[in-house]
Amino acid sequence: MAWKIRNAGGDCGLRARGVVVHRTAMALLSLQEVSIQFGGPWLLEGATLNIERGERVCLLGRNGEGKSTLLNLAAGRLAPDAGEVVRARDLSVAMMPQVVPADLAGTVLDAVGRGVRDQPAAWRRETQARQVISRMGLEAAADCAALSGGMKRRVLLAQALAGEPDVLLLDEPTNHLDVEAIEWMEGFLSRVSGAILFVTHDRAFLRRLATRIVELDRGRLRSWDCPYDQYLERKAAALEDEERQAAVFDKKLAQEEAWLRRGVKARRTRNEGRVRELMKLRAERAARRDPGGRVQAVLQEAGRSGYKVIAATGLGRACDGRWLFRRLNVEINRGDKVGILGPNGCGKSTLIRVLLGREAPDEGRVEHGTRLEIAYFDQLREALDETRTVFDSVADGNEFVTVNGRRRHVIGYLEEFLFSPERARSPVRVLSGGERSRLLLAKLFAQPVNVLVLDEPTNDLDIETLELIESLLVEYAGTVLLVSHDRQFLNEVVTSTLVFEGGGAVNEYPGGYDDWLAQRKAPVPIPEAGPPPQGKPTAGKGRKLTNKERKELQEIPGRITALEAEQDDWHRRMADPDFYKETAADIQSAGKRLADAGTELERLYSRWAELESIQAPTS
Repeated sequence: MAWKIRNAGGDCGLRARGVVVHRTAMALLSLQEVSIQFGGPWLLEGATLNIERGERVCLLGRNGEGKSTLLNLAAGRLAPDAGEVVRARDLSVAMMPQVVPADLAGTVLDAVGRGVRDQPAAWRRETQARQVISRMGLEAAADCAALSGGMKRRVLLAQALAGEPDVLLLDEPTNHLDVEAIEWMEGFLSRVSGAILFVTHDRAFLRRLATRIVELDRGRLRSWDCPYDQYLERKAAALEDEERQAAVFDKKLAQEEAWLRRGVKARRTRNEGRVRELMKLRAERAARRDPGGRVQAVLQEAGRSGYKVIAATGLGRACDGRWLFRRLNVEINRGDKVGILGPNGCGKSTLIRVLLGREAPDEGRVEHGTRLEIAYFDQLREALDETRTVFDSVADGNEFVTVNGRRRHVIGYLEEFLFSPERARSPVRVLSGGERSRLLLAKLFAQPVNVLVLDEPTNDLDIETLELIESLLVEYAGTVLLVSHDRQFLNEVVTSTLVFEGGGAVNEYPGGYDDWLAQRKAPVPIPEAGPPPQGKPTAGKGRKLTNKERKELQEIPGRITALEAEQDDWHRRMADPDFYKETAADIQSAGKRLADAGTELERLYSRWAELESIQAPTS
């Protein structure tokens, strides 16, 4: 879908908000010497940024640096304290926020239609909205309130695109999306012709989409016209150079301070020009903003567990008449790092709870090994009490925690997770998503564990913290069970991956996400493992069946039984690790035969219900 330049409304009301509209401008959107603060240090201080047509600019920075604030300035939702936001004449800007708004209500068509602009005719607005809905694989009549978090974010993106904006602003667009949705978004956005300014912590998404990187660091913006991996190298070199310059400056300042403090004779003969230069050095040092603190987390390991950690045999769990997983056999041993991958709503979190013994399976059994010390990072952060303070959440109200045999005051411990003493006294309910994630990590790492279970730990964390957690998990001697949609995170950490492949089938693959792709070659839908839910027959006409239809109805149960037996046979074969030693062509062929059997089963059950309803008497 091509984006067109449309009339966005002229100058009315824009100057009052610190926005200037130019008839001609080199850039579509420009922040010129923009500054803004909210009572503390400057979030932006003299920041300048130009967005050109066709660019896809990724804005990087630590949590709390002001990335969302910058997007809101660009969108015109905030006014700068100084400087100005300059827009090209007739520029249209749309923004996809980080948090799904509470007022996202009505049908998908209603929500997307609210993003259509400058179409006075209702039928034209609806037509434009339906076109976007179709392109994005949404259902126009679906109720927004009933959608998953991932689908709501897709609706928000459709709403932003419906107005055909010249500049699209995206704040953490991949948050809470599954891998399939993220890859779809990557492909979709890469084909968009307008300019995009986006914030993300997903490094694979960044590498695929960004044409330029802009970093927000201590209120300043710096552009890096290079790929992400080269940016990391240049950034590291720049920080080293900054540290060297700061050390030289501090040494000079110390020498001048020592000169001023020397004896009476020195003070009587002191050079007033030299004193003035010292005053300038003092002012410069006071204005300097050193790099902020970094998370200094360490994993506290308990004693070794037994070799066998978790063993599941014939494990199955159903929900709403369908199997989430079935006939799952898996053994997790000490030191294994197992990833769990699958679309939103497939049952990944349920599988974790069943494996941990927090929920009972519908079939099969789970056995736990000995000497297990388990820490669980839950996706919904339910381990955090909203009414408690950050301080009380870490050590249940105690003043001290013991980490690796060392007694630590809670305040000092929390500072390693970037909580200031003032923030440590704040209630949990006021924390941002990133702060909640860091708090839960602090809470978990304060206890000795040998089994670490992490359900979507990467949401809302900045890249720097993600990389720290990665390195900790790689070096961790205990066992890790990890649910994540972050492809690079999985690649870096896990040694094997359990993949939900549809219809209740969960298969294990050695390695991480890329290894799974290499083994799969192409996605193969796996059908329902076992009887499907019994649905209500569709309304029929109450006529008699023809001879051909009666014969078909009589044959269907036998054909279903044969296909289910074939399914069972394939599932048993694919559960054997030796199966994946066969050639990629053989594996792909087997997956296709299994998928074909599932497709035929679905058709037979649908046809069965149809024929039964036809012969049913009408009321």
